[in-house]
Amino acid sequence: MVDSSPIDDTFYKRQKKKNNVKYSLRLLTGDIFGGITAAIIALPLSIAFGVASGVGAQAGLYAAIAIAICAAIFGGTRAMVSGPTAPMIVAMAAIVTTSADSLAEAFTIVMLAGLLQIGFGIFRLGRFITYTPYSVISGFMSGIGVIIIALQVFPVLGVSLENQEGTGIISQIPEILISINFQAVAVATITLLSILFWPLKLHRFIPATLGALIVGSLIGYFIFKQAPVVGTIPTGFPELQIPILGLEFLVKVIQPALVLAIIGVIETLLVALISDAMTRSQHKPNREIVAQGISNILSGLVGGLPGSGSPVPTIVNIKAGGRTRVSAILCGLILFAFLFDLGRLVEHIPLAVLAALLIRIGWNVIDWRFISRIHKIQKTHVTVMVLTAFLTVFVDLITAVAIGLIASGMINAMNAESIELDSVLSVPLIDPDSDDVFSSRTGLVRMTGRFTFASASRLQHVIAADIRDHEVVIFDFSQTEDLDDSAVIVIGALISSSYEQGKPCVILGLDKKIGRLLHSLHALEEVDEANYVDTLDEAKKLAKSLLPPLS
Repeated sequence: MVDSSPIDDTFYKRQKKKNNVKYSLRLLTGDIFGGITAAIIALPLSIAFGVASGVGAQAGLYAAIAIAICAAIFGGTRAMVSGPTAPMIVAMAAIVTTSADSLAEAFTIVMLAGLLQIGFGIFRLGRFITYTPYSVISGFMSGIGVIIIALQVFPVLGVSLENQEGTGIISQIPEILISINFQAVAVATITLLSILFWPLKLHRFIPATLGALIVGSLIGYFIFKQAPVVGTIPTGFPELQIPILGLEFLVKVIQPALVLAIIGVIETLLVALISDAMTRSQHKPNREIVAQGISNILSGLVGGLPGSGSPVPTIVNIKAGGRTRVSAILCGLILFAFLFDLGRLVEHIPLAVLAALLIRIGWNVIDWRFISRIHKIQKTHVTVMVLTAFLTVFVDLITAVAIGLIASGMINAMNAESIELDSVLSVPLIDPDSDDVFSSRTGLVRMTGRFTFASASRLQHVIAADIRDHEVVIFDFSQTEDLDDSAVIVIGALISSSYEQGKPCVILGLDKKIGRLLHSLHALEEVDEANYVDTLDEAKKLAKSLLPPLS
C-alpha cells in the first residue's frame, strides 16, 4: 500500500537535493547498461502482452516504445520504466471482447483512460487512490494473476477458439481434445522449464526471460515447426488511430476507461515506491500520474496497448545501473529499432513460448506473500482478499474493486466503532469520600478522541440509557479531537433528548474547532450560553446549581 502520511519540509528538501542529481559520465554509463537490460526484458513481455490482449503483437511493441519514452520525459519518478503490464492487459482483453466493436473503439478507450489519468493528476486525486486497502489490492492482483494463467491454456495447447466464454468453451471440449498441438505443448513446457531452471551464472549476462525466449524460439524453429507462431508484424511507423468522439459512445465506455485509469495509477504508484526504495529518491506522484495519462493517449493514438509503471523492467534497469530518466528513454529507443528490420526476428516466435512467459508472470502477480501468511492474518482481511479475487476472476475488475472497497470499508467501520465507543465515558459523578447527595444525580459524558459515522449509530444507544438516570448531564469535549457530521447530529439528538426530559446540559472544554463543528449543525442550540465552562470543577459547581431540590 502506498504511504499517504504527511512528510515534513526537511524531508522534501533533502529528497529534492537527491532528485536533482548532476549528470555525469558515470550516470550515463549506468543508464546505458540499464536501458539495454530493460529493453531486453521489455521486448518479450510487450510482444506477449500484445498477443494476449487480442489486439496483436505489434500493439504491445508500439505501447512499450511510446509509453517508455513519453513517461520518462514527462514523469516524476527517477529510473522507472513504463510500458504494458499484466493488469492493464487483462483489462484491455476484457475491453476488446465486451466494450469495443472495433480496434478504433478499443484505442479510443485507451486514450480516454489517459485523459482521466491527466485529470487525476491535475486535481491531485492520486492520494485518494492510494488509500485502497492492501487486502483489496492483494485480491485484485491475485485474481489478475489467475486470469493471466487461465488465458494461456489454449496457446499452450496450440488451440485457437472462436468462443472463449464460459459455456462456449464447455461445448467445444471435444474439439479441443482432438485439436491439441503436442508440438506447441512441448515448446511451452521446455520454455517454462528454461525459465525455472535458468543457470544463475548465465543470469548475469542473459536474464531468464530472454534466455527462455531464445531457447523456446530456436526449438520451435528447428524442431517443432508445427507450433503456431506470432506471424507477420507490420514494420515501419504505425498508422495514427483517429479517436471516436461521439458523445453516446464516450458515455458508454467511460466505465472501462475508468477501470484502466485506476489500475494504471495504482500500479504506477506501487512501482514508483519500489524505484524510490532502490534509488533512495522521492517520486512526484501527481506529475507521474499526468505523465502516464499523456503516455496512454499517445499509445492509443499509435495503436498501442494501455500501460503503467512496469515492475520487472524497472527493477532490472536499476540493478543494471540505471538511475535517471535517460535509461527509460534509451529502453524505448532500442525497442523502436524492432519496428524495422529487427522486427522480422519476432515473427518466428512460437505463441506457446509467449504463453509460457505469461504463465510465469501470472504466477508472480499472485500475492503469494499474503497467501503464505493467511493463517496469521485477521479473518476479516482474508475475507476481503478472497472476495475481491473471486469477483476479479468470475465477474469483472470494476465490480471486484468496488465491492472489495465497500466490504473493507464496512469492516473498518465496525472496528472503528468498537474503538470509538470504548473512548466514551458516561458515568455519575460519584465521589466515594464525599457525602454530597447531589453527586450521583449528575452524569458525565466524556468524549475522547475522534468520532465518525462508524460509531454514530450506536453512540445514541450507549449514552441515552445513562442520560435517563441523571438529572443534569455534563458533556466533556476537552479531549475530543474530531467529529464528523454523523457524530455531530447524534450529539445534537442526545442533547435535545436530555432537554425534552427536563434535564439541562453543561458543555465542558469546548475548543474553537469542535465548537464550530457542533454549531454548524445546530447541535448546541438548546444549551444556554451560561452553561459553557472550561474546567471540571466549574462544571460540577454549575451542575449542582442546576439540580432541582430534593422533595
